[in-house]
Amino acid sequence: MDYRDALGKRRRETVEGNRDDAKKRLAEVLKGEGRVIETKRTLKEYAEGWLITYAKTHLKSSTYAEYEAVLKNHIYPVLGPLPFTKVSRESIKRLIADKIKAGLSRSTVRNIIAPLREMYNHAIDDGAASFNPAARVGRFNRRRGEGKKIDPLTKNEVSILLKNAKEKMPHYYPLLLCAVRTGMREGELIGLTWGDIDFNGRFIEVRRNISRGEVTSTKSGKTRRVDMSLQLTNTLETLLAQRKAEALRRELDKPGEERRNQEEVLTEVIDGWVFTTLQGTQLDPSNMRKQVFYRALDLAELRRVRFHDLRHTFASLLIQQGESLPYVKDQLGHHSIQITVDIYGHLVPGANRNAVDRLDDPETTGDESPNETGHKTVTKQLDRRPDYA
Repeated sequence: MDYRDALGKRRRETVEGNRDDAKKRLAEVLKGEGRVIETKRTLKEYAEGWLITYAKTHLKSSTYAEYEAVLKNHIYPVLGPLPFTKVSRESIKRLIADKIKAGLSRSTVRNIIAPLREMYNHAIDDGAASFNPAARVGRFNRRRGEGKKIDPLTKNEVSILLKNAKEKMPHYYPLLLCAVRTGMREGELIGLTWGDIDFNGRFIEVRRNISRGEVTSTKSGKTRRVDMSLQLTNTLETLLAQRKAEALRRELDKPGEERRNQEEVLTEVIDGWVFTTLQGTQLDPSNMRKQVFYRALDLAELRRVRFHDLRHTFASLLIQQGESLPYVKDQLGHHSIQITVDIYGHLVPGANRNAVDRLDDPETTGDESPNETGHKTVTKQLDRRPDYA
C-alpha cells in the first residue's frame, strides 16, 4: 500500500491479503489521519465545485472571471480528466513548459498556475488532498536572463509628454499628470472621486479600483494615502472649480421647475469621477490606453511604453532624487518592501559604490593617502563621478 500522510510525506505499508484488503486498510489509515480522500473525482469536477463554493463568493469578480477562464482554456484540456488526487508535479511542470514553448509570457503562465495552487491549498485544508502539486513551481517559469522588465520615462520625457498633453489634449492633461506624480494604478485613477482628495493635506486617499467596469477594492485590499505635489494639487483644484461651474451652468439652463438647489448639484459633482471621457462618462481602461495614452505619446513623438510604466516612472524618479525605498513602497502601496527592492533596488543612486567604500580602512579615506600596499586611494575622485540613473 502506497500513500501520503497529512504532511504530504510518502508512506509504504505491506498489507496481507488481496486488493480489497489493501483498500480497506488505506481507508483506515486515511481516516486515522483525520481525512478520507476521494480518488475518483477528476480535477475538472473538483475545480467546478471549488469555483462555486469558494472563488465566486470570496474573490473579486474580476479574479473569479480570470480563474474561470484560465481553468477552461488552459487547465481542463490538459489536466481536467485526471483524478484530482493523482495530478503530479511532473504534469504541472510539463504544462508550464508547453505554455512557455507556445510563446506565453511569464505573467500569463503565472496566472495559469495561480488557481491550481490556491485550489489544492483549500483541498488540503478540507482533507480532499494530501499535498499540493502546484506548490513552489514558480522556478520552472523563469526564462534565462529574464528579469523584472520596466521601461520608465525619463524626467525630460515626462516634461515633453505633459507639455504636449496640456497643449493638444487639455481634457486628459490632469489624468496624465496624476499618473506620473502619484504612481497610481490605471484602475485606481479611473476609480478616483473628488471625495478621495484632501486639498488641505495635499494627499489622495486611494480607496478603490475599477476592473472590467466594476468597482472593486485596491489590489492589496487596503486604502493608502498618496502625497500630491503642488503642481498636481493646483491642477486638480482648477479642474474641480471648472466642474462645479459647468454643473451650475447646466442647471441654470433648465426650466425653473426642473432646477435643483445648488447644494445638491455640487454634492453630485463631489461624488463623481475625477477623470472622465470628453462626454463626462466613466473611462474604459482599454480605450484610455489606446485613445488617450498612446495618442499622447504619439503627439509628443515619444517611444511607446505601457501605461503601467508611468507607475514605474514615478518610482524611478523618486529614487533618482534620493527618496528612500520605504517611502516609495508606501506611495505605491506594495504589500512588502521586498517587492519594492526587487523591482527598483538597482536604481538607488550610488548604492553599490557607497557599500564598497564603507569597507575601506578609516585612515585611507582621504585624497592621495597610501594604503598598506603603497597604492594611493582615489576615493574622492570616484565620488565625483555622476550617479547613474
